[in-house]
Amino acid sequence: MKITRVGTNVSSTGSEEYFTGSVRLDSPFSTKAPARVGGVTVTFEPGARTAWHTHPLGQTLIVTAGFGRAQREGGPIEEIRPGDIVWFEPNERHWHGAGPDTAMTHIAIAEAENGSPVTWLEKVSEDEYLGRV
Repeated sequence: MKITRVGTNVSSTGSEEYFTGSVRLDSPFSTKAPARVGGVTVTFEPGARTAWHTHPLGQTLIVTAGFGRAQREGGPIEEIRPGDIVWFEPNERHWHGAGPDTAMTHIAIAEAENGSPVTWLEKVSEDEYLGRV
């Protein structure tokens, strides 16, 4: 058993390469082989979001606070709220983030395949984020 105490991991800022806007990453966790799950608590300030991306074995989001948005390629922008659980299928191209006027926090969980849990793609444009495309 391993217990990671609150406050033992320092918060970090989401990379400008993979995120738009102000994003904070807290309490990242991972497991040792043969397990391959990992995750992080992510807080998006209003308007902040991920770039388009995929996960080789899928991704689960558990929304814990605020009001956000998520979209899979070809689908509508969906509103997400505390208590919602979002599942993205393996290799499903998608993005997620805060609403335009409200911050959002979620726990993101994904498994790694061949050592990688995510493939990052291009950034979500402002028009895509606002549903104008």
